[in-house]
Formats: sequence, C-alpha cells, structure tokens
Amino acid sequence: MIEGVKVKKLKVIPDDRGRLMEILRNDDDIFEKFGQVYMTTAFPGVVKAWHYHGRQTDNFTCIMGKMRLGLYDARKGSPTFGNVEDYIISMEQPLLVQIPPGVYHGFKCLSDEEAVVVNTVTEPYDAGDPDEYRVDAFDNDVPFDWTK
Repeated sequence: MIEGVKVKKLKVIPDDRGRLMEILRNDDDIFEKFGQVYMTTAFPGVVKAWHYHGRQTDNFTCIMGKMRLGLYDARKGSPTFGNVEDYIISMEQPLLVQIPPGVYHGFKCLSDEEAVVVNTVTEPYDAGDPDEYRVDAFDNDVPFDWTK
C-alpha cells in the first residue's frame, strides 16, 4: 500500500425505506480534520485525472454509479515512491480511500450511469491559492493504464 494511504471499508445498511451509509466520523481512526465536503461526478467512460495536493488530504468515496480510483506515489522521499494503486468503489463495493498530500489521484466512471463521488477534505478550497497540481490524464509519466 502507498505510504499514508488508508482505506476504510464502509457498510451500507438497507431497510424498507432505503439505505444508510456512514462515510466519515470525527471519532474514526482515519479522521484528521474537516475542511469541506464536496461532490463531483463523471459521466460513463470519462476519466478525471491526474492531480495532487501539497497540503490537503482527500477522503474519497463513490455514492452512486461505479468508479475506478487510481493513485500514484510521486513523492521522491517516500518509501513507496513510484507505486500505483487501483480501487473499484461503488455502493456494492463501498470504500473510503484517504489520499495524503503528494499522491496523484484520479478516477474513471465505470458504470453506465453517472458516477457520484463525495470527497471530505482537510482544507477548504482557496481560489486565490489553489492547492492543486495537475498533469494530463493520458499524456504524463504516471504508470497507470485507464483502458484496463
């Protein structure tokens, strides 16, 4: 596993009215601090990648559809420098993946419907000083194949 990445298996609790799934609690071992919560989506087959943060930790899950989350450790001093990881996340395979600063990440919608991702981050977004560093989804040095 990439140094600093943590994974929490989530549990979907169904009843006759619908479903409930706790994603992140402030008493979880995985919890660091709260910055903001946002939702992002991708249409079927669309890849949204690659970027990393210098300060922010992300906590990704998929609450609708199905996504493939890719991670790449580009931190030169990391014991897992150069490692890649691949997670499939959906309501049928519910996971929360915590992504530390310096780890590239991106996702692809695998479902026939729009994938909805919820991200709970440790820092609020600052448009004047965005903590986001991007490379192209396909034209880059990241050893990850989105076509698999």
